Amino acid sequence: MPPRRAVFFVLASLPVLAETHRIVGTQYFHTFSAAHPVLLRVKPGDTIVTKTVDSAGFDFSGTRRTKTHGNPLTGAFYIEGAEPGDALAVRVRRLRVNRAAGYTGWHIPAAGAPLPPKPGPGVVYAGYDYLLPWAIDLKRQRTNPRDEPAMSFPVEPMLGCIGVAPEGEFSPRSGPAGYWGGNLDYNLVREGATVYLPVFHPGALLFFGDGHALQGDGEALGSGVETSLDVEVTVELRKGWTIPGPRLENAEWVAAIGSRAPEPATLNANTAIATADLATWLQHDFGLTPRQSHMLIGVKARYDVATLGGTVVARVPKAAIGRRRATTTRR
Repeated sequence: MPPRRAVFFVLASLPVLAETHRIVGTQYFHTFSAAHPVLLRVKPGDTIVTKTVDSAGFDFSGTRRTKTHGNPLTGAFYIEGAEPGDALAVRVRRLRVNRAAGYTGWHIPAAGAPLPPKPGPGVVYAGYDYLLPWAIDLKRQRTNPRDEPAMSFPVEPMLGCIGVAPEGEFSPRSGPAGYWGGNLDYNLVREGATVYLPVFHPGALLFFGDGHALQGDGEALGSGVETSLDVEVTVELRKGWTIPGPRLENAEWVAAIGSRAPEPATLNANTAIATADLATWLQHDFGLTPRQSHMLIGVKARYDVATLGGTVVARVPKAAIGRRRATTTRR
């Protein structure tokens, strides 16, 4: 029989099994803040299965869970071992619309587009003359304005808000975006994406919400097709991986997201932020030289206007990077 000390060594070496946690919040928040209570503590590698309410606070049953509009957030999720200077990797495994109703604005409030005729009282939501109801066919996974059934589109569920509590006591509302993440409204934050977020507090304090059944680039209506979602994410930890703001990776692209609030969120400023961070990422984690990263961005980058309010995304295809692998996938 081996000595007891050897048996203890073998047991201590066994990997900790990841867990799946199923939870639905009863309290929702309109700020990314370290002051909010923790909804759930998880270990790195664990999976969270939960639900979000829509941007007005309505849940999967159509019951309103908040008193006001403004992207109510599910959270906070405390990730064991996360410390300032680390980063989270939030893998979006599953997003599903979970009720047969949504809404959008009915005109583009920015960019100078001419106004269409105002919908009549029987078309817009009662009491909300700026909101247009949409139907969601859960069986066919399609959505359309209720008054225009022929204008039907496949759903592409996405999270509008994802972020962590920012540094110090700063508690931004869930309307803007910034270095902590926030209301990114980037339509590639959907199944198959991994969102990277910097950590500023012990446990990171992750929040998400503002589900959309569908949204084009720019969120031109001032909304996507706002609705509630079933959400499944796996949260991993990158120790010592210090990043300046949110990043995204999927099977085809690596992307840096440029947005800075509360400073004015201009497209020019945020394009510069996204481009600089993408170049840094390519150099530090994919092994490109500074000149190679500049040349790659110059000939292969795509720029997405995530919101007309200013958030910009710079992305390059993984296929163009070559055989190099990001060190972040091995940490």
